[in-house]
Amino acid sequence: MVTFKAKTHVARSDWEVYAHVIHALMLRDMRTRFGASYWGYVVVILWPVAHIFLIVGLMAFRGMPSPLGDSVILFIATGAVPALVFQYTSREAMKAIVSSKPLTYYPQVKLFDLIVARFIVEAVKGFTGLILIFFILICFGVDPIPDEPIMAVGGYCAALLLGLGIGAINVGILSFFPGWQIGYILVTITFYLTSGVYFLPQFMPPQIYEIMKWNPMVQIIEWVRLGYYTQLGVNVDYLYVLGMGFGTLTLGLIMERTLVRRLA
Repeated sequence: MVTFKAKTHVARSDWEVYAHVIHALMLRDMRTRFGASYWGYVVVILWPVAHIFLIVGLMAFRGMPSPLGDSVILFIATGAVPALVFQYTSREAMKAIVSSKPLTYYPQVKLFDLIVARFIVEAVKGFTGLILIFFILICFGVDPIPDEPIMAVGGYCAALLLGLGIGAINVGILSFFPGWQIGYILVTITFYLTSGVYFLPQFMPPQIYEIMKWNPMVQIIEWVRLGYYTQLGVNVDYLYVLGMGFGTLTLGLIMERTLVRRLA
């Protein structure tokens, strides 16, 4: 007697379906941007690393000492890494919409899913680049381990949060002003040059320093550096920085749900 077993289909939960969608979007994003080989991913990671060491080389060529501590490499890295993490995260979020918007014709894919997938890829890429920078610093005889690791990691995560929030707002602006993709490059350059990557903002005149503190990236860089230089002597308004991060993310989500979907 032959018996047949009926195939049972286990229904996936909404979270499992969503996880598969994000995973598929991440794989497509990486293959589209980095190519079919791992070398493309390595090249993208090396760009911010090369940026940091180019600036260090220029400062060494001009004979400029480190504004803080004995290592100019460590000083630049503690400022450039969070600044570049914010810059890439906030910019790549809106580029994801431009390059992958046709995917939203599938009912399972939403615009916000594209942002989430790109954010995860950027976060992984950022942490991979950070590990590579640590390795290079060790090769140069510099100790990359902060005196207060939780402080430094907290500032780094705050840069990711702010980048995600500003990126979500950029998506909303881009939906009715396509030229913002180019205009935002000028904004990021201004943020980068005035955030204290190459100098210590607290040495500016008090009136100017108070104005600079309204730039959350200034305080995020100080946050990271406090993990390395406990004698820095600055006060970081953590509530302001986190409020800006969560506030911009909330505003970006509201814009995505109302403005972007209405214009899509």
